[in-house]
Formats: sequence, structure tokens, C-alpha cells
Amino acid sequence: MIEIIDLHKNFGKNEVLKGIDLTIDSKGVFAILGPNGSGKTTLIKSILGMVLPTSGEIKINGSSIKKNWEYRKSIDYLPQIANFPANLRVKELFKMIKDLRKCPDYDETPYVKRLGLEPHLDKRLSNLSGGTKQKVNLTLTFLFDSPFIILDEPTTGLDPAALIILREMIQEEKDKGKIILVTSHIMNFVEEISDEIVFLLEGKVYFRGSGDDLKEETNQPSLEMAIANLLKETEYA
Repeated sequence: MIEIIDLHKNFGKNEVLKGIDLTIDSKGVFAILGPNGSGKTTLIKSILGMVLPTSGEIKINGSSIKKNWEYRKSIDYLPQIANFPANLRVKELFKMIKDLRKCPDYDETPYVKRLGLEPHLDKRLSNLSGGTKQKVNLTLTFLFDSPFIILDEPTTGLDPAALIILREMIQEEKDKGKIILVTSHIMNFVEEISDEIVFLLEGKVYFRGSGDDLKEETNQPSLEMAIANLLKETEYA
């Protein structure tokens, strides 16, 4: 369970989060959406402990995350941009991350085979394409089998075949009973995988519900058009 209670975050005079209240207490895929500057990244980084809120509280499975770094072991995180040392070989990166997480016996082979990474294991990260780097990052994200997964723009650089695999992997993790938070600008991907949408606007939760609920509320045939309609309505409100 993730509980976010009256969360505020200021950066100087700029108030980015303005009293977020959000509870996620069931398995599934929850898409965190919103325009640039809506607070998505700040919210995600607050959950991860990378940003300290100005006020409010975040609880994971009933316990406050404040001064409790160990909760991070229960979260697997795919950042939008993952910066690893460019001179590392792929197989060296896998070993390094497993050693850092004190899980040396975890076997990445099933993900390596599934994502077609076998030919790249001896290559340096600097020599990989953007899509191949993303497959490496996805392997590291799903490898450790944690109960919470946060995926920040997971489709970046992926070809259509890899997107199908990603959707399958997300569904498999959901079937295990996990909570998965996803941010993405690709609305057809969001529509296919998400159980609920949390739409942020100007630091507040503006909408929460299913994609079908949002389409019905905005009288639009697709999620992409429904989101566009929301933004248009709020722009001229």
C-alpha cells in the first residue's frame, strides 16, 4: 500500500505539490499523468525519497518513509534517464548492481534472452543504441522482484516488438499482486496497460479513475483525446 497524505513541496517560492492526497491499496497498474510542470516527477521522487517534502507524509505499507531508507528495498525503479559509467560492459553492470543490492545470485538470463540482449553482454554501454540501453535498464528494473515498481517513461527507444514484451512483463508483474506506477506520454500504451489513471494538474490530483471513466466524462473516443480535452478545459477555465 502507498499512502500520500496532504503532500506539499516548495522549491523556493515555487509550490510544486499543493496538498496531494492519494492512496493506492490494491494491485494493478496506475498511470501518473499530467502536463509538464504538473508535479509528476516531484511526486515520484518524493515516493523514492529523492525529494524531501515541505510538509505532509508518505507511508509504504503503513510505515512512514521519513528517516527510514530501508523501504527503498521494496521498490524497483526505472528512471527516465539512467546514467551508468559509459565504459562498463553490460555484463559488468549487471554484476555491479546485483552486488550493490546484495543479491549476487539473482539470474538476469531470462530477461537477457527475452529482450535479445545476448549479443550485447560484452559491449560497453557507450556503444549501445538508445533502445538497447533501455532493454538493459528494464532488465535491471524487473530482476529483483520487488513488490512495488515505478516506471518513468518505460517505452523510450523501444521498437514495436520490444513494446509487446514490455506490456507482457508489466502484466506478469501485476498478476503477482504488485503495485506498478507508470508515467508515459504515449497514451495508447497507457490505455492498454493501466487499471487507473491519476491525472495531476498544477500540483493537485485533478482526476482519478479508469481510462473508460475519463473518456466517458470528457465524451471522447480515446484516452489521448480525453487528456487533450482535459487540458483544453483547464486552460480556459
